[in-house]
Amino acid sequence: MSYHIVSIDAPDCSLSCKDGQLTCKSAEGDRRVPLEDVGAIIITSFSASIHSKLLLEAAKYGVGLVICENFKPASLVLPANRATDTLLTRAQAYIPAQLRQRLWQKTIDAKCLNQWSLATELAPDDHRLAKFGALARGRSPSKEAECAKLFWRIFAERVAETDDFRRERKGGGPNNLLNYGYAVLLSTILQNLFAVGLDPTFGIAHVIREQSTPLAYDLMEPFRPCIDWRVAEWIRLHPGEEGMEVTREFRQWVTGFPLATVDWFELTLDVRGVIEGVTRSFRQAVTTAQTGPYRPWTRTTTKWAG
Repeated sequence: MSYHIVSIDAPDCSLSCKDGQLTCKSAEGDRRVPLEDVGAIIITSFSASIHSKLLLEAAKYGVGLVICENFKPASLVLPANRATDTLLTRAQAYIPAQLRQRLWQKTIDAKCLNQWSLATELAPDDHRLAKFGALARGRSPSKEAECAKLFWRIFAERVAETDDFRRERKGGGPNNLLNYGYAVLLSTILQNLFAVGLDPTFGIAHVIREQSTPLAYDLMEPFRPCIDWRVAEWIRLHPGEEGMEVTREFRQWVTGFPLATVDWFELTLDVRGVIEGVTRSFRQAVTTAQTGPYRPWTRTTTKWAG
């Protein structure tokens, strides 16, 4: 599979293909990239026009197109040979129970460490951090729930500034901000799953429901603190009740999180690039039936930048 996943977000752009080159024309000028170097094209632009020549040439080169509405994938255009990747589909559908458990454990380990890291940033003098860190690095069967309880208590005190805050899908306070941010994160994960050919309906831990995408929910877990940090910063900059409303300005603020720079092992990338790398590593783990290739993101920089 070719390496590059090309994201198209320029407004009023035109996409076409000439001499094997993907061409994007916009007010910012023309940009070109060889189709042979492209693995997938993600289109989040609200008003892009796509020439039929690009659809045909993309099919010849095995390039998939993910077309989004409000950043959430709405349509998937795949070449016939990629739409019938039976080896990958079979590998996803029949992940051995032990491999599934080990992949999920790596995911939860990363999530808990990231929550502890963010809690340390939000409340560096909190007396619960030592216990939190030990839990995040430990192997307790209830580790995820215990870390979540500690994290949201600290978040409530230092961000929501109330003892009444509870993390709930339909709760008040910062919950609406968090829900919107998680929706943006979920869409970003879905974009990359489709781009590398993974079926998001085959998850490793989240429950399968009608029209659900459990794998996207699985892989987004370590990145949730990126949204938590983004929301915490927004509330700090906008104190009071108005800071709890999902305004147009907040939507613009939170949708910018994929461009924040973070470290991922020995690389420094934006969050969008890290999500792509994690998705690819998961794909390799599934196709090889090994946990080694899978590398969920864990924050390593001294300054939280999610």
